Amino acid sequence: MITYDNTKKTFRLDTKNTTYIFGITKYKHLESIYYGDLLDSKVDIYSLSPKYTSSTGTTTYYDKDDDLYSLNNILLEYSGVGKGDYRVSPIEVQLGDSSFVSDFVYLKHTVTNSKVEMNTLPVAYQEDSNITTLIVRLKEISCDVFLNLHYQVFFDKDIIVRWVTLENKSMKSINIRKIMSMNLDIVCKDYKLITLSGSWANETHVKKQDIFNGVYINQSLTGNSSNKHNPGFIISKESTNEDYGECYGFNLIYSGNHLGLIELNNFDFLRIQLGINNFCFSYDLAHNKIFETPQAILTYSKHGFNKLSQNFHNFINDNIIRGDYKNKERPILINEWESFMFDFNQKKLLSLAKKAKSLGIELFVLDDGWFKNRNNDTKALGDYEVNLKKIPRGLKNLSSRIHKLGLKFGLWVEPEMISYESDLYLKHPEYLVKVPSKDPSQGRHQYVLDIIKEEVQEYIIGNVTKLIDENNIDYIKWDMNRNISDMYSSVLENQGEFFHRYIISLYHILKEIFIKRPSVYLETCASGGNRFDLGMLCFSTSIWASDNTDPVERIDIQKGLSYFYPLSSISSHVSLAPHQQTLRNSPFSTRFNVSSFGVLGYELNLKYLTKVELLEVKEDIKFYKKYRHIFQFGEFYRIFLRDNQYSFQCKSDTSNVVSFFQNRYYPTLRSDILKVKGLDSSKNYEVSSKNQKVYISSFGHLVNFISKIKINPTGFIFNFIAKRFSLDEVKEKYFAQGSLLESGLLLTNQFQASYYNKTTRLLNDFGSKLYIVEELQNE
Repeated sequence: MITYDNTKKTFRLDTKNTTYIFGITKYKHLESIYYGDLLDSKVDIYSLSPKYTSSTGTTTYYDKDDDLYSLNNILLEYSGVGKGDYRVSPIEVQLGDSSFVSDFVYLKHTVTNSKVEMNTLPVAYQEDSNITTLIVRLKEISCDVFLNLHYQVFFDKDIIVRWVTLENKSMKSINIRKIMSMNLDIVCKDYKLITLSGSWANETHVKKQDIFNGVYINQSLTGNSSNKHNPGFIISKESTNEDYGECYGFNLIYSGNHLGLIELNNFDFLRIQLGINNFCFSYDLAHNKIFETPQAILTYSKHGFNKLSQNFHNFINDNIIRGDYKNKERPILINEWESFMFDFNQKKLLSLAKKAKSLGIELFVLDDGWFKNRNNDTKALGDYEVNLKKIPRGLKNLSSRIHKLGLKFGLWVEPEMISYESDLYLKHPEYLVKVPSKDPSQGRHQYVLDIIKEEVQEYIIGNVTKLIDENNIDYIKWDMNRNISDMYSSVLENQGEFFHRYIISLYHILKEIFIKRPSVYLETCASGGNRFDLGMLCFSTSIWASDNTDPVERIDIQKGLSYFYPLSSISSHVSLAPHQQTLRNSPFSTRFNVSSFGVLGYELNLKYLTKVELLEVKEDIKFYKKYRHIFQFGEFYRIFLRDNQYSFQCKSDTSNVVSFFQNRYYPTLRSDILKVKGLDSSKNYEVSSKNQKVYISSFGHLVNFISKIKINPTGFIFNFIAKRFSLDEVKEKYFAQGSLLESGLLLTNQFQASYYNKTTRLLNDFGSKLYIVEELQNE
């Protein structure tokens, strides 16, 4: 709901649980007044604003006759340059007079329920009648340059979307050096900054830091949203935890260089900005042209981080994800990459597919190495001719045979890249991104295609659409395995536009291919989570979170992503151990238990699994299918238990799936706790554990303490038994009221260094278990 009070000159934006207020000052600047918990309609606006009765030394006054009006002392919705606000400005424009001084003041506003689109960038999907948009038009006081501030209210989601457009109606071209999607000033209340940081195979780890006076930057400089710093960030009170306390969340519908900026000044004013990074950014805007910024997503919670995340999750599932898989269960896939890498043939692929089908897997994905001369990662990127030595009858035949098995068929591509040793480079060396006077830098033996060029866009669109349409492909994995360097395009006069135009071109390519083919499941990837952002999710159904498939690492990676992204968008696979990325030998059950909190897949050679492991995979898949909708679309909670123990919970109206994860096992006599959130405190519930196996191989020589016959733990007999037989982990069942489960149910103890029996839980280091919590129906 959007209302304007003409008397008080204030705008009020209400969602179901939040209120956002800003107003027009006497000099027609926009003042931030309030953003937080839902306010009464009769609230006194005056009580929410800072009050000044005198000025301080070194103050720059906006008007020489008014010594109480300084832009530096006002909480602003947006700010210019050179008129007394000495905080970091959200915009820097060189106007037609070559000056950088800008002063944008209120001109008019409109409110609309009409659908909003952009010409160059994806936007949040709007099909709900409870979505309204406010456009506040500002004018630069000295010339015909107009700044439009857009506010879109998603009432039921507690989401406000902000972005700006800049229009040049003056006769001279202007140059944009910086333009942020949003600026928000609030009074600081001892806030903390929470970001997701990392690196390859170590993405999206939660980092918390105090906010002191100064400027804090959360940014990407790599040409994509990056695995170093995800665009999403949170501002929270010191006391806020998962379930209690105030917090603000921000994210950006953009896949390129982003900038999140937080500045605390000496007045305890906190300035928050989010938008395109101004690193190497310079954009010429000619007469009658418009520049569009990406949409920034804002949400607020007074009920801690879990509620904040749920706001993001609901919004993304309903208003970001497109196509036939919107709010539809994702299939369980097997990707053959960690089975064969480049060393495969059609016989190997079909053998793996047949076995996968027998276990209940639904989608088979052929990864890198299917095109001519691609036998390692040094050649052939940019080419699309099938390698007939590996696939003698071509992709169409392979696809048909996979479909006849009852599986969907998927294919890996990396269309934004090119190899020196490729047919494409031989024909079109000018397609490669490089500065004419310099040799380009290499990453993973490959180079970047100049997709800003229309002929390169057409080349990619033509080849990928041909692959999909002629080979009946159900799924595409779109990869990008290096960052951008040597940014230069011969079609640009101003190379400061390169990074942004690259992203605009990428979106155009994705739109032409996939928006027109809504039934095709697109999963994007960039060496794992190097481009996990809302911009890509406007085209993709899910994103590969990390090349690290070790579940011990994945818990932290997926936990970090869950603050901003729903589980339906996070792809997570079970792999063999020791894991390629860590050399850790994790429990087989934990690999599934972690991967189930996301879009489940398998990335392993099934022939290396023992009989008992294959049986467990089959049972795991059956279990996941039963609760798949809850795992992918249920209300999600993160639950801290104790030092080395943690839980995830997915909740529906009647059922819950709750995990119990632990790091190191400690042989101390204590009861573990299981907590369940969001239940009716007065109702009764049944808690039962998922069946899982304990492998005999994990006991080694200890079997001789219970076996009447002494067995060599490295010998043939022991290995024969271990591959074919296993123990059932204790099946637990409890009954409790919702109020008890909220505070914590005491579980049966784990193994305590001795005296094992059939009711003892055996989890060990990095062990885990899943529990089903269901409401008991009245008899």
